[in-house]
Amino acid sequence: MRPEPIDHAPRQAFPWALLRQRWADLTFLHWPVAPALVAPLLPAGTRPDTLAGVSYVGLIGFRMVGLGFGRGPGVPYFGTFWETNVRLYSVDEAGRRAVVFRSLDASRLVPVLVARATLGLPYLWSSMRLDRDGDRRTYRCRRRWPGPAGTTSRMVVRVGERIVDPTPLEHFVTARWGLHTRAYGRTLHLPNWHPSWPLHRAELLHLDDELVAAAGLPAPVGPPVSVLYSPGVGVRFGPPVAARPRGAGPPEAQ
Repeated sequence: MRPEPIDHAPRQAFPWALLRQRWADLTFLHWPVAPALVAPLLPAGTRPDTLAGVSYVGLIGFRMVGLGFGRGPGVPYFGTFWETNVRLYSVDEAGRRAVVFRSLDASRLVPVLVARATLGLPYLWSSMRLDRDGDRRTYRCRRRWPGPAGTTSRMVVRVGERIVDPTPLEHFVTARWGLHTRAYGRTLHLPNWHPSWPLHRAELLHLDDELVAAAGLPAPVGPPVSVLYSPGVGVRFGPPVAARPRGAGPPEAQ
């Protein structure tokens, strides 16, 4: 099945929210990568999503705020933390575009343990911080557990002008309305929804990163082809559904 269109502002496609949260102070760095290189790293039933024949690897730092369940309030203390993730881009046999996380470093241990146990997501416990100085943002990460312990990342960006009309690449790497993960012996699609991104272009001032290589990908060579910043959005996640193999019936709700 052909991939669904890249929609920068879709309607919420699920009837109720399993999780609610806010993503704040996000920086997105992206490099091109050959689809054949990342295909073995994706869950069964998915393939690399591409733009003009090229796929991408992303390094994203941000603050998770007020993570909570359903209509309830955010979980005190444990629901707010820093995160840095390494991600790839996927599409399944139903045409659903999504992200696949190769690693998700987070600064709270309890959410790490819960996400690993329930959805098989590769969360790792790390020491993290973000420093703000005017239009400058500095993200720091040092991995604690499960490893490789001591893996670090430091990126410094300067936030630029608001983007009025995002490019196709900027849409491709940010307009993502779900994730694919392997759990319970099957590949799952976990849909999400949020308002259209408020995006700014940004300038990368410094990068010293070991997370991409630790995630099983070639270390980035040269500057990223896209550097973006967003002050953030509120996000809802719907219940996961099984990724649908070609010719199968409707996906089974989990």
